[in-house]
Amino acid sequence: MLYKLYETQRSLMEPFTDLAQSAAKVYSNPLSLLGQHPLAQRISAGYDLMHRLGKDYEKPEFGIRAVEVDGVELAIHERIEIKKPFCELRRFKRFTDDVATLTKLKGQPAVLIVAPLSGHYATLLRDTVKTMLKDHKVYVTDWTNARLVPTTEGDFSLDDYINYVQEFIRHVQGRYGNCHVMSVCQPTVPVLAAVSLMASRGELTPLSMVMMGGPIDARKSPTAVNNLAMNKSIEWFENNVIHRVPTRFPGAGRKVYPGFLQHSGFVAMNPSNHARSHYDYFQDLIKGDGAGAVAHRKFYDEYNAVLDMDAHYYLDTIKVVFQEFNLVNGTWDVKGIDGKVERVHPEDIKTTSLLSVEGELDDISGSGQTAAVHTICTGVDASRQHHLEVPGAGHYGIFAGSRWRDVVYPKVKAFILGAQPVQAAPASAAAPEATTFVVPVAATTVELQQHSAPTAKAAPAKSTTRAAKPAAKKAVVAESAAAKVTATPVAARKQPTQRKK
Repeated sequence: MLYKLYETQRSLMEPFTDLAQSAAKVYSNPLSLLGQHPLAQRISAGYDLMHRLGKDYEKPEFGIRAVEVDGVELAIHERIEIKKPFCELRRFKRFTDDVATLTKLKGQPAVLIVAPLSGHYATLLRDTVKTMLKDHKVYVTDWTNARLVPTTEGDFSLDDYINYVQEFIRHVQGRYGNCHVMSVCQPTVPVLAAVSLMASRGELTPLSMVMMGGPIDARKSPTAVNNLAMNKSIEWFENNVIHRVPTRFPGAGRKVYPGFLQHSGFVAMNPSNHARSHYDYFQDLIKGDGAGAVAHRKFYDEYNAVLDMDAHYYLDTIKVVFQEFNLVNGTWDVKGIDGKVERVHPEDIKTTSLLSVEGELDDISGSGQTAAVHTICTGVDASRQHHLEVPGAGHYGIFAGSRWRDVVYPKVKAFILGAQPVQAAPASAAAPEATTFVVPVAATTVELQQHSAPTAKAAPAKSTTRAAKPAAKKAVVAESAAAKVTATPVAARKQPTQRKK
């Protein structure tokens, strides 16, 4: 009923938001009669804000048309590689006529970026994808709004999510021999489960996993998001946040956690910040600050675009990740596409390098939640496990914005390159690319002061990684005028625990 009421209210408001948009344009046009009014700029700003507060935000596009690599512009073709009912695997293929650049691109690592299915669209990782495209072949999971999926396609559960991830990994492996996997926020848990199941079966596992800001162990430093999921029963969620899709959508009748409820929760976490942001936007319009207004629109066009999640997947996630902690307790059973139930054993992962990334000020996945992956992946040698904490970074800062580009990405790039087989490294007569020193979890805390020149050589540093090559003994850090990066060791690793039947 709530979903129907929401859609009815939105439909009634739509004509008024369209009129507000038209009025804003009329009052902002100096050639119109109303544009001559002494308060025209202020009135136009008010109508514009009214339009943006009431409009419906559709799914944005990635819109990545080109990236620049070493002064050469690469054209980007976005295409769907695999289309599933609840997800599309997208590839961002790079094209260039420059022979030297093309040769370099062919030898670069293939990375599957698993985007979160937690309310926003995969386009939230636009900055992540665009940056990664400079040095990697990139694939992204693009999750479908559940209200657009007919009920004839069946339900979508957390087990289905894990099966999707395994299928996507095998697809990329089949094309390149192997790949690397990056998971941002929510998918860290199902991605770890997917790779664990592949390892337990003796399948080829990815060369590396990068896990960023995810609730591997939500018991550590619980946030407001964690507390809500932990303190309410499954029955409470079923009765209060699960609703059926109205008849006007293809998925009519499907039980979902509506995107508008998720969005309300996002806003409720920091209402004063959003109110201040909208007021600043109003002031920017009055002052004629086009750059500030554009930045506001760009952020909220993405932030306000939300999707519905299938109720089965949502409730599974609440139960498995935030209430029973099945992953860290070793009690998680997953049903495969063949109907066979298998237990998740992260300790079975042996050959996949592991990097965890956390933001110091993350208010969604608290400190230590992602780093907990190192305590359960006991089969991975300590020299292949790494952790990075980003000072001053919030949740979004570790995968978008200047901290992502200048601080986190150089570490991720070096980590992935270090996990590549030697024979897969691209041959080049040019000078070797700058690499970033990543400290293994077994090492002591090391602080690296970044320098302004991205190609300046730092003093030789003692390598703490296994079988480090002489050529890699010099650490070269990425460009950042005053940023400090701390590579923090994880607590002493636990001994492998006995499997629970």
